[in-house]
Amino acid sequence: MTTEIAAAAHPAVEHTLTSGQYITHHLGHLRSAPQPGIVDFSVINYDTIFWSVTMAVITGLLLWLAARKATAGVPSRFQAAIESVVELVDDQAKAIVHGDRSFIAPMALTVFLWVALMNSMDFLPVDLFASIFRYFGVHNAEGHEPFFRVVPTADLNGTFGMALVVFAAMIFYNIKIKGPGGFVKELFTAPFGAHPALWIFNLGLNIIEFAAKTVSLAMRLFGNMFAGELIFLLIALLGATWVGFTTQSLLLAGLHVALGSVWAIFHILIVFLQAFIFMMLTLVYIGQAHEGH
Repeated sequence: MTTEIAAAAHPAVEHTLTSGQYITHHLGHLRSAPQPGIVDFSVINYDTIFWSVTMAVITGLLLWLAARKATAGVPSRFQAAIESVVELVDDQAKAIVHGDRSFIAPMALTVFLWVALMNSMDFLPVDLFASIFRYFGVHNAEGHEPFFRVVPTADLNGTFGMALVVFAAMIFYNIKIKGPGGFVKELFTAPFGAHPALWIFNLGLNIIEFAAKTVSLAMRLFGNMFAGELIFLLIALLGATWVGFTTQSLLLAGLHVALGSVWAIFHILIVFLQAFIFMMLTLVYIGQAHEGH
């Protein structure tokens, strides 16, 4: 990951960004209101929505191409890769969900590939879009390149949206499997018992359980991807200290390349591991809806 902190400012502006301003700028969103902070559900993050939808379309195209080109003979490398992922997800679904998986398994497959693609956006150079904006002369009112982030899963608004969809799926399957009356009865009678004195405690615990599942699902993915993005930015700052062929500049440039390469390789594991964990937790939470307390 390379960067030029001095070039992070628009050419028309004489001053440059400090390290803190550089990181803050790169963590800002292209949104419908000024930057109020990391977490804000009252505004629209256009970059998160754009890249989430784009990765969803690419996920659909990949699966469509794999199904379209599927053959009974020797599979291509692309078909073999997709079939391996399909078998992996289907095996996990069989082990976790004891019931009809005709919709759940394909949903889990879509979730895994979609989250993996969104996470993979973190491999793009941190200053790629800033350089594109600078090349075309696009800048904001302060004279810098517009706020723009390309990792939807590093935005808590995005991961919370996905977690809420999983929460809706949990409620849907609880009602579908147990019936409206059975689900309500379970909320008030499990896990402590059916005595009326215990109803309020059962309901409170079940509400906390559903809320904890939703919040932890969102926070886990967000926390890992946000931390990875931040580390890439910190490593990128090492490349911004070049002042010529001095010992310090050469040392920092070497660290920039070495640390960036090591972290990028390690981040490959994080990208796919977090997608797998999100998919597995989705299966587990929906699978629990098929079983009583």
